[in-house]
Amino acid sequence: MKIIGITSTAILSLLLASAAPVYAQHEQSSEKQDHPQQQQSKQEAAKPAQQHAQQQQKNENKQTQQHAQQQQKNDNKQTQQRAQQQQKNDNKQTQQRAQQQQQNENKQTQQRAQQQQKNENKQSQQRAQQQGDQRPQRTQEQQRVQQSAWQQHRSQHWDSDHRSWQQRGGYNGYRIPDDRFRGYFGPDHGFRIYGLPFLVVGGYPRFQYGGYWFTLVDPWPEYWANDWYDTDDVYVAYVDNGYYLFNRRYPNVGIAISISM
Repeated sequence: MKIIGITSTAILSLLLASAAPVYAQHEQSSEKQDHPQQQQSKQEAAKPAQQHAQQQQKNENKQTQQHAQQQQKNDNKQTQQRAQQQQKNDNKQTQQRAQQQQQNENKQTQQRAQQQQKNENKQSQQRAQQQGDQRPQRTQEQQRVQQSAWQQHRSQHWDSDHRSWQQRGGYNGYRIPDDRFRGYFGPDHGFRIYGLPFLVVGGYPRFQYGGYWFTLVDPWPEYWANDWYDTDDVYVAYVDNGYYLFNRRYPNVGIAISISM
């Protein structure tokens, strides 16, 4: 009985040993058949994630590109704005410098003109004073003739007796050149008639000054001093298209005068 038991155990072991490779081969064959399907399933499961990652990358690349383009536009815009502002500032500074330069030149020109005018006025006054000092003394007969002529030309009612050049139809006498007039005549160039060459023509007093003869066509006001022509400073002015003689003591009264060479 012991021998039979041992023999049975040995036979069972042989059967199990021969069946094990077959079972292992079957299992391995089953695993080989299942592996491609699992790989395919895994790949199909991974596709959405991969597509999502690719789409995400595209979106990020697009956003990065758009951001870079927008940043470049902003930089270009800022650069252009700075350039335009700089140009405006440069133009403004150039204009301001030009205006300041023009103002300085105008000021210098005006100052030179004023100084020139002052020098001419001073020279004119000096010449007038020299001429006054060199005037010959009048004889008693000359004084009597002049006094008589002046008194005959005195007005009794000057407001109604005198007429302006406009009322006379306009001035038609000789006109002194502008540069000559500015240098010797006007409010800044006063003088006295006393001692100047004197004539009476057609009943009108006439005196010579500055190379011209001046004839009084208007009477002189009755309220002026009797010897104003000897004692008062007068000047010749051009007003309302005509020449007038003004007395510094009565600056609001102008006597119409005619000029000749």
